[in-house]
Amino acid sequence: MSSMQKTVSPVDGQIYVERPQASAGEIDAIVARAASAQRTWRDLPIGTRAALLAKAMDAFVAKGPAIAEEISWQIGRPIAQSPGEVRGFAERAKAMIELGKSVLAPIELSPKDKFKRAIKREALGVVFVVAPWNYPYLTAVNSVWPALMAGNTVILKHSAQTPLCAERFAEALGLAGLPDGVFQTVVCDHDAVARVIGDPRVSFVAFTGSVAGGHAVQHAAADRFIATGLELGGKDPAYVRPDCDFGQTVENLVDGSFFNSGQSCCGIERIYVHEALFGRFVDAFVALTEKYVLGNPLDPKTNLGPVVHASAARTIQGQVDAATAKGARALIDPRKFPAAKAGTPYMAPQVLIDVDHSMAVMTEETFGPVVGIMKVKSDGEAVRLMNDSAYGLTASIWTADVDAALRIGDQVETGTWFMNRCDYLDPLLAWVGVKDSGRGATLSRIGYEQLTRPKSYHLRLSF
Repeated sequence: MSSMQKTVSPVDGQIYVERPQASAGEIDAIVARAASAQRTWRDLPIGTRAALLAKAMDAFVAKGPAIAEEISWQIGRPIAQSPGEVRGFAERAKAMIELGKSVLAPIELSPKDKFKRAIKREALGVVFVVAPWNYPYLTAVNSVWPALMAGNTVILKHSAQTPLCAERFAEALGLAGLPDGVFQTVVCDHDAVARVIGDPRVSFVAFTGSVAGGHAVQHAAADRFIATGLELGGKDPAYVRPDCDFGQTVENLVDGSFFNSGQSCCGIERIYVHEALFGRFVDAFVALTEKYVLGNPLDPKTNLGPVVHASAARTIQGQVDAATAKGARALIDPRKFPAAKAGTPYMAPQVLIDVDHSMAVMTEETFGPVVGIMKVKSDGEAVRLMNDSAYGLTASIWTADVDAALRIGDQVETGTWFMNRCDYLDPLLAWVGVKDSGRGATLSRIGYEQLTRPKSYHLRLSF
């Protein structure tokens, strides 16, 4: 008898959905179907694949209200925010479909007497996507849609917290008429994931999750010559210069810190503020944070929901307690958030000052509604502190000076550099991490490069 995967909703602590885990035989059959279907799928014209994926995108968006509510129940995101993920999915899916039409076309080289030369991009084969719960559709679409567009077949293993997300993808792609075996889902444990990665019929692994999870994927693939795309953790910084648009900066950085209860790999977790406006900035940041409404995420008035598990809340609070024990000051009184209760996923947001890099809250991923704010004297000090991290996913600078932003951005060790915005993915830009934030790229034309391989055509036309 197969074991059951149980998803406990952070909304009320009750089991929201149960699914049986696949047996070894069932997983083998899934991989076999994917490998068999890929040979036919890759031979379809790009335009045909594009039309099917566009139809699937439309079918998914048509179920948007129900999908948004499911997101809130599965991870606790406020219902006022969840529809944004459906819109973001559509933006990225459409962008990758349109981009694929040109990127996947053969590259014809300049004429050479008596020779014809070209480079084509071939599908890799079976792509295994392992997706996380915090942005369950936005992270998955980054790999699923371009992988299918490129002619690969896809097996999606979604987080145990968000199994309905994989099923919604399967439903939409099925309604669009994708051939059997081109897209499949699997419910399985970590050991089974490792076996799938080691299966010689699997050609690429796209993983989004923790650093520890990334290491596990690497170990599982170590005996094979396949690539792995890894989007891992983040400890993303912001630097506020004296010439920033003050109101816009405060509003966006509070949102960047606490949207999705801070459970974003590219959320703002540490802020460096020039000493010229440090006190004013902190006062305004705290005042806006205190206006947040923590509560049941199904209530439209709520804009701060629970974190995903009570255990996550304990870990996050542990970082806060350790920092205050070292001299940090917590500026938010949890009593101002009556819905916050110890032992549950409902926790108040927190803003810390008098922090430094000896504290885990400024160096280790928090993944919750907590941010530390430090005073700096110069651009150079800000750059040094932003780079003093094991992570490098995104960073942002808040300034009116474009030249200063470019100069600083060139020095910061990060995959994406923002000026006057944060916590956003443009699907035409490469999404990439450095250091412990991962390896490889998704989105943009560069994302297609890791989901395909080049094949050179060198034809002599006559002797």
